Amino acid sequence: MTFELDEEYIELYKLLKVMGIAESGAHAKMLIEEGNVRRNGEVETRKRAKIVAGEKIEVGGESITVEAISH
Repeated sequence: MTFELDEEYIELYKLLKVMGIAESGAHAKMLIEEGNVRRNGEVETRKRAKIVAGEKIEVGGESITVEAISH
């Protein structure tokens, strides 16, 4: 999956919600707190981590590549 970033960054829990991996913000935060989310191969436990273009997020077999929208 690819997420097209139209701002400087997106907070991790919002990304999971927008991409449909989490059913809600609370569900996204739970996934992150439990250590189920990897950011560029490393476990990320900060719910509000600023995800920028070029990063790769992995959750339960799903992979999200974050790309900048080219204007």
